[in-house]
Amino acid sequence: MKSKRSPFAELTGVMALLRSPKGCPWDKHQTHQTLKKYLREETREAIEAIGENDPEHLCEELGDVLLQVVFHAQIAKENGDFDIDDVVRGLVRKLKRRHPHVFGKTRVRNAAEVVRNWHAIKKQEKAKKLRVSSSRVAE
Repeated sequence: MKSKRSPFAELTGVMALLRSPKGCPWDKHQTHQTLKKYLREETREAIEAIGENDPEHLCEELGDVLLQVVFHAQIAKENGDFDIDDVVRGLVRKLKRRHPHVFGKTRVRNAAEVVRNWHAIKKQEKAKKLRVSSSRVAE
């Protein structure tokens, strides 16, 4: 019988099981630090697959990159920092914020304007983060 869970929910469930007491000793032992090299390696392999123009290989490598994202999110959840839903919600907010020509009233004439706006918005976001960080330090 086929699972009624979404493929993404099944993936996060598998990762939670792998990290659980009944899971895999290697997976349970991993930390953000120990996984850094794998994230770097899998990203490099995905970039290589793009260069090969091989959709099947790219699909596989993107799965490996996604594994790294889900792995790190599971560790963060166990640490009480954030979970995969927080990652996804943050990404959705960022995409909407950085595409005001789609989700707002900004008008653009071409892709070059989109890129300029993207960089301007990103710069504003960084400045805001710096102000918030500075105010926290002052408290």
